[in-house]
Amino acid sequence: MTLKVLFLGTPELALLPLARLAADARYTLVGVVTQPDRAGGRSASPQPPPVKRWLAEHAPDVPLFQPETLRDAATVTALAVLRPDVGVVAAYGEILRRDVLAIPPLGYLNIHPSLLPLYRGPAPLVGAILAGDAEAGVTIMQLGRRMDAGPILHQQRVLLASDARAGATTHDLFVHGADQLLETLAAYAAGQITPQAQDENAATYTRLLRKDDGQIDWTTSAVQIERMTRAYDPWPGALTSFRGQPLRIIAARVGSATASPGTLLATGDGLAVGTGTTLLELLEIQPAGRRAIDAAAWRRGLRDLEGATLGTR
Repeated sequence: MTLKVLFLGTPELALLPLARLAADARYTLVGVVTQPDRAGGRSASPQPPPVKRWLAEHAPDVPLFQPETLRDAATVTALAVLRPDVGVVAAYGEILRRDVLAIPPLGYLNIHPSLLPLYRGPAPLVGAILAGDAEAGVTIMQLGRRMDAGPILHQQRVLLASDARAGATTHDLFVHGADQLLETLAAYAAGQITPQAQDENAATYTRLLRKDDGQIDWTTSAVQIERMTRAYDPWPGALTSFRGQPLRIIAARVGSATASPGTLLATGDGLAVGTGTTLLELLEIQPAGRRAIDAAAWRRGLRDLEGATLGTR
């Protein structure tokens, strides 16, 4: 007898657990919920989310739901009619209300890319990188009414490399989580896992990112600015300005000498910037309207470098 699964997810990352569930004979997808088509990129016309596109190609017979909100009573009724045993949520984009949570008797499992209760919320890897953590992880948990506060079913720790970037590391952790989900779900349904309550005293939180989070204040430390280049990748990026034009700092490393915050300095064949502590050596940058470029190559095209500065808040 297979376990009937209701899946909720929207972006590319959600395809990792969705594809594994669809390919495993222990599970039957009885319905998929994703966000509505929305305008995106250069197209003004609504575009289907990745989960919808995947379903159309790989499992077109599975019922698809795209409500504007799960507060819609008709949608909740339609989901209940599917009689799922359990739900799986992967970056769906809406907190589930009590009537939706009550539909599957085994509740919902969620993949969260952090070592809960650390970094609850939408930007866990941003928080871990900005804090300089040496490790990260992925948690499979039960959903509850409070954000990322449900009991833990499985947790895996991984080392966080000194050059880890938020986007790529989040993807890697979702791969780990998707791989672990199938066995965790089977053991949970069989009553072989006892959910473990989170330690509320150890909880930390993240929030949705804003574009201005990436604005560099050159009076802060070189260490923190270097972390920004990795934490805010791919969005919003570590951002500054040069001669009135936007400039993104993609990769950098902490230097040893000092200079006034924001001051550009030639260093051998390279380029560095003064911060509130030591120099920050620039490795890769992206000028406005151009592709990413090696910072040394960008420097060779600069004129009147002496006295030039990068923008500050």
